[in-house]
Amino acid sequence: MPLHRRTTSVALAAPLAVALTLTALPEAAAAPAAPARTAAYSPALTPKVHKVVAKNLNAPWGMAFISKARALVAERDSGRIKRLDGKGRAQTVGRVPGVVAAGEGGLLGLAVPKDFRTSRWVYAYYTSATDNRIVRMKFTKGKLGRSRVVLKGIPKGFIHNGGRIVFGPDGMLYAGTGEAGNRPLSQNSRSLGGKILRMTPTGKVPSSNPTKGSYVYSKGHRNVQGLAFDGAGRLFAAEFGQNTWDELNLIKPGRNYGWPKVEGRSNDSRYVNPVAQWRTDKASPSGIAIVQGTVFMAGLRGKRLWRIQIGDLKSDGVPRSRTEDFFVGTWGRLRTVTAAPDGSLWLSTSNTDGRGNPASRDDRVFRLRLS
Repeated sequence: MPLHRRTTSVALAAPLAVALTLTALPEAAAAPAAPARTAAYSPALTPKVHKVVAKNLNAPWGMAFISKARALVAERDSGRIKRLDGKGRAQTVGRVPGVVAAGEGGLLGLAVPKDFRTSRWVYAYYTSATDNRIVRMKFTKGKLGRSRVVLKGIPKGFIHNGGRIVFGPDGMLYAGTGEAGNRPLSQNSRSLGGKILRMTPTGKVPSSNPTKGSYVYSKGHRNVQGLAFDGAGRLFAAEFGQNTWDELNLIKPGRNYGWPKVEGRSNDSRYVNPVAQWRTDKASPSGIAIVQGTVFMAGLRGKRLWRIQIGDLKSDGVPRSRTEDFFVGTWGRLRTVTAAPDGSLWLSTSNTDGRGNPASRDDRVFRLRLS
C-alpha cells in the first residue's frame, strides 16, 4: 500500500512549570557561553504495514495487551470485549453489563495494570444509562468475570465522553474525560468532566494528587481520547478541538489547558499551550502510543496516522516537535494506536462507528512494523 507523507515543523509556545537547578560559580569565574547546537528529536521511526491481525470488528475502541502477542479490544456499540491472537482470530471473552451505546458513548477505553499476569484485572471505561464510569473485571480461564465499579459519576453526553484510560509508571490509573457538550464543566474543578483524572487501582483519590480529595489531575480539556506515557514518565494527551485546532499536550499536574477559553495556542499565561496542533480536518485525534520517545497519533476525520517526534525543551519548558503523516486516506478513519510489547504498533480503523464508509472486512486492526 502506498504511503502518503507530509512533514511539518511545529513552533511551540507558552510556559510549562519547569524546575531548573543551577550550580553556583565562583564569583570571579564567568559561565562559559553555551555552544550552538541543533535541536535533538526522538527517532524518526517509520511505520510500515506488516499484516492484518483482526477484521470484521464492530466499532473497535479501546485496546490493551495481555501478553506479548495477544490483546483485548473493546467494541463500542456491542459492549463486547474480544481477544485478538495476532493471527487474524478474534474471540469474544465477555460483554460489559450496563453499556448504553448512543452517539459517541458506549464501551470505550481498556487498560490492564503491570501486574496483570498475577492480578488478572481488566479495566474498562463505558457509558451507562446515567453517567460514564470505570469498572474492573477479573480475566480468568479466557473469560471476564463480574464488573466492579472503580469510579462513577463522570458526565455523559451524546458527544464528548472522553474514554481513554491508562496506567502510569507510578501504578496509578489515569482517565481522559470529555465535557459532554457542556463547556463550563471543563473549568469547574468540582466536575469530573473535561479533565484528566488520577486514581488508585481501586478508585481512591491518591494523597499526591494536586488538590487534596480530588481526582482532578488537570483541567480545561474538551474531549481527551488519547493518553500515553513516555520512557521518562511524562504523560501526553491528544484532544479534540472544536472548529480550529486539535492538540497534543504534555500534561503537568494541576495545570489548566484552556478550554473553552482558548483553543490551540494562546498568549494567556494562565493556560498551558499544546506541544503541537493541527487543523481539525487533518487530525481529530483519538488514540496515541509512544515508542522510543516518538508519539504516534490516530486521526479520525484526518484519516491518517501522525508521527510526532519530541525534541528538547525550549526555554519556556515546552518541548519542540516535528510532525509527519502516514497512510493518508488509505484505510479511512483511524481510532486507536497501541504500542505492542514486541516494539510494533497495532492500529485500528473506525469506519463502522456511524461516521465512516466501511470497506470490506471493516473494521480492522493492522500490525505495523517500525523501522
